[in-house]
Amino acid sequence: MVSENPIGSLFTTIDNKIATVTFAHPSSNSFPRELLDRLTTEFNNLSADPAVSVIVIQSEGSGAFCAGASFDELLAVSNEEAGTQFFSGFAHLINAMRSCSKLIVGRIHGKAVGGGVGIASACDYALATKNASIKLSELAIGIGPFVIEPVVSKKIGKTAMAEMTLAAHEWKTADWATAKGLYANTFETITELDAAIADFTGKLSGYNPKGLLEMKKVFWEGTQHWDTLLLERAAISGKLVLSDFTRKALSQFKK
Repeated sequence: MVSENPIGSLFTTIDNKIATVTFAHPSSNSFPRELLDRLTTEFNNLSADPAVSVIVIQSEGSGAFCAGASFDELLAVSNEEAGTQFFSGFAHLINAMRSCSKLIVGRIHGKAVGGGVGIASACDYALATKNASIKLSELAIGIGPFVIEPVVSKKIGKTAMAEMTLAAHEWKTADWATAKGLYANTFETITELDAAIADFTGKLSGYNPKGLLEMKKVFWEGTQHWDTLLLERAAISGKLVLSDFTRKALSQFKK
């Protein structure tokens, strides 16, 4: 069951050097800015924690993994500064995951939309169920996946990113996502997914943490400029979210 907390919830457990970070929000595990900030801080804290070797990121419930940005907060944006600030939340989160000193494994149990696809892409390794379809719906509401584009393109390639972006109303299956490299493997049930996550992270946690760190650095080579690039992209989204097209589109989704 997903948390009914209107601002969302976040909690972490640590067991045998594996930190499991669980987020939740009653609106299909979407992200208001406060929850984005809390998750970013959590990754920064775990990055510096010597008791942790591997991080698992997951969400609550059996429905959606993550519906992306909070539509309620998007509708509340009244100026460019506020819009840029909101979208910079995803920029800071992706950069925190990228620069985290620990390997991050994604447990993608259900559908991911927009920013949820960005989070899955920012994981170093992701496992999913067959129900974990993905969609980039941003163009349909008058904006675009500008902030998450670099990390999604890095994971699945520019061509696949363009296909997803332009087919904004189309769901891509978990098998498609696996073929493109977003998921390492998929499973029929959440039980099978959890067993695979436990087995994989158990092995990872036994490896030399210094070796894991050096490999993570290799995985993310050439992305240091994202510290500024993603914030520049946030400004583009922050401007577009004020357009009449987007306000009308968001209002329709809210009904």
